[in-house]
Amino acid sequence: MRVVVIGGTGHVGTYLVPRLVEAGHAVVVVSRGGREPYSPHGAWQAVQRVTLNRAAEEAAGTFGQKIRALEPDAVIDMICFTLESAQHLVEALRGQVQHFLHCSTVWVHGYTTTVPVTEDAPRRPIGDYGIKKAAIEAYLHTEARSNGFPETCILPGHIVGPGWIPLNPQGNFNPEVYAKLARGEEVTLPNQGQELLHHVHADDVAQLFMKALANWNAAVGESFHAVSPAALTLRGYAEAVAGWFGRQANLKFLPFAAWQATVSEKDADATWGHLEHNPNCYSIVKSRRLLDYQPRYSSLQAIYEAVQRLIAEGVVRV
Repeated sequence: MRVVVIGGTGHVGTYLVPRLVEAGHAVVVVSRGGREPYSPHGAWQAVQRVTLNRAAEEAAGTFGQKIRALEPDAVIDMICFTLESAQHLVEALRGQVQHFLHCSTVWVHGYTTTVPVTEDAPRRPIGDYGIKKAAIEAYLHTEARSNGFPETCILPGHIVGPGWIPLNPQGNFNPEVYAKLARGEEVTLPNQGQELLHHVHADDVAQLFMKALANWNAAVGESFHAVSPAALTLRGYAEAVAGWFGRQANLKFLPFAAWQATVSEKDADATWGHLEHNPNCYSIVKSRRLLDYQPRYSSLQAIYEAVQRLIAEGVVRV
C-alpha cells in the first residue's frame, strides 16, 4: 500500500514511519522539511520525502490536490487542527484513498461524567484545541456514515518519548520538576495531588495507527483511544519519579490559587489546562477488542525512558 503521512517527522511519526516501512508499505512523508525524526532509523532511507508548507498551500487552495497527486492508497494526517483544513483535504481525497486516518486527541471529551472515559461518551470539549478537534472528529464521522468516506480517528493521550519533555507531576512541562524530585528537594503540587494524567508512549500511538490500517472493516468510521493501560495521579507520579533515584518524594500541597503563585505564568496555565480535564482517564477496551491494541509501555515506563534521555542530554540535572 502507498501511504502518505502528513507531518511524519514529529513525535508519533518518528516511530510510525519505520513501522510502515517494515510492514512493506511504500511511504511518502510530507513535512515542512525543517526537522528530522527524534530518533534515527535506517528505514528512513526508503522513504520519499516531500516538502510542503501546509498553511501556505491551503491558503492557495492547492494542498489537497498536491496530496492527491502523490497517489496515496492511505493518508495519515498528524497535523490537522481546524475543520476547514480537514474539509479541504477530504474533498480533494474523496474517491482516491482507501483509508484516511486522522490524529485527534483525548481532549475531544472535555468534561466527563464516568471514568474510565469511553469513546462513545458525549463530547463536551474545553478550550480552543479540544473544541476544534471535536469538530473535526464529528465532521469526519459524518462523512464516513453519510458519504462513505473511509476515515478513522486516533485519540492519543499525553504523548511521551525520548527527545522531548513529558508532562510532569505538576501537570506542566518544566523539566526542573524531575530534577528536584531526583535531588530530594521539595516539590509543591496543586490541591491534594489526586488529579489524573494519562500518558502514552509515541510508539504505542504508532502501533494503534498500524492496527487501524490493518483492520479496515473494524476501524472505518470509528474513534479509538491511544493511551497507556492506566492513568497516574499527580502524587503517585511524583513519588514514583523520586523512587527512581532512591529518594522519598518531598511533597507539599497547596490549593490551586495559592499554588499558581509559586510557578511561572506559563507553567500555571499549562497545569490548569490539564487539571481542567481531570479526570484524565481513558478506556482502551474498544481499541483492544476491535483492533487488538496492546500497549508496550505503562505510563511510568514511557516517562522513565524520556527522562533518562533528558538526563543524558543535560536538560535534567540530578
